[in-house]
Amino acid sequence: MLTADQVDHYREFGYVVPDFRLPDDALRSMRDDHTRLVERFPQFADYCGALLVYDMSFLNYARNEQILDMVEQVIGENFALWNSSLFAKPARVGSRTPWHQDGEYWPIRPLATCSVWIAIDESTVENGCLKFIPGSHSARELYQHHTNSSDGLSLPLELDSDQFSEAESVDIELEAGQISLHDVFLIHSSEPNRSIRPRRGLTLRFMPTSSVYRRDISQGVTAKFDQARSLFLMRGEDLSGENDFRLRASRI
Repeated sequence: MLTADQVDHYREFGYVVPDFRLPDDALRSMRDDHTRLVERFPQFADYCGALLVYDMSFLNYARNEQILDMVEQVIGENFALWNSSLFAKPARVGSRTPWHQDGEYWPIRPLATCSVWIAIDESTVENGCLKFIPGSHSARELYQHHTNSSDGLSLPLELDSDQFSEAESVDIELEAGQISLHDVFLIHSSEPNRSIRPRRGLTLRFMPTSSVYRRDISQGVTAKFDQARSLFLMRGEDLSGENDFRLRASRI
């Protein structure tokens, strides 16, 4: 469980790194599952943005009761898993995740999500760990983004440089098995992996069920995945009464 100070830290700064670490057997299982995924779908060697559309076995990691307890502390007792992604920066791969807010991509109204980022490998400055702008979530609004079609980016939308100060960023270094939680409005990024070690991270996206996953307003680069994703009620009930929890096709 998060301590009261850690919950306060999440509220004030938009993220928290709990006193928690997954066991080695869970990490071995994640690595094996990723290897199997890439063998089947080589295009996901670096990034898979809709993991459960292609491999439902990753859903098992979202059912970790300790992780669900922490999510409940920050978004309430009624919530659903609506997506999982895998950011897999292989050694010496130059993919960069530009500065952005997650909510710029997602058809959730009202916009709300807690993202759990699981370090499958050690995540350091050298191999491209996450970087956060503390407190950048506090206005509860999306700032101006633009499309960046440059090579070497894992995501296409980038926050305009005049919308934030990169000098305020903090590096989120994690041991393998550690996790971080961050808010949907938090500004964040990561640098390329220039090291000889991989940096794989699994994300679990949870939204309170007072929000609705609106496939009818889906657009942009995630649109085809928005229609294929399944929602999974993890705890409580659907407060909105409008979310569609029917299991959809496991692959586009």
